[in-house]
Amino acid sequence: MKIAKTLFVAALLVAGMACGYSSKATTPPVAGTMPTIATLSPASSAHGDPAFVLTVSGTNFSGKAVINFAGAAQTTNQVSGTQLTATIAAADIATAGTVAVTVTNPATPGTGAYGSGGTLEETSSPMTFTIN
Repeated sequence: MKIAKTLFVAALLVAGMACGYSSKATTPPVAGTMPTIATLSPASSAHGDPAFVLTVSGTNFSGKAVINFAGAAQTTNQVSGTQLTATIAAADIATAGTVAVTVTNPATPGTGAYGSGGTLEETSSPMTFTIN
């Protein structure tokens, strides 16, 4: 009887493994829309100045685009699909030099089966901001 039970359990395991279960194929995310920066306003400031509003003009800014100032994401307001603003803190311009300004369009989640699809995060080429 013990052999029969063992064979029965083994048969169930084999049948369960052979039922064709596999993970579902997903579609990988595609490239997102690449933002571009045309101008910064202002394009420079003096070190030690107070906080100011930086306006970034360009193209292809998504509704959730973010301005990055010296590599740090800033709280960003979208004026339009071609203009963003962010308040740059006085501490960020305390020292003379140059910093890179970029814009990032965040990734979008997939809406296909099992969350497949969507887009990748895309970041613009940097534009230089000068701190005198």
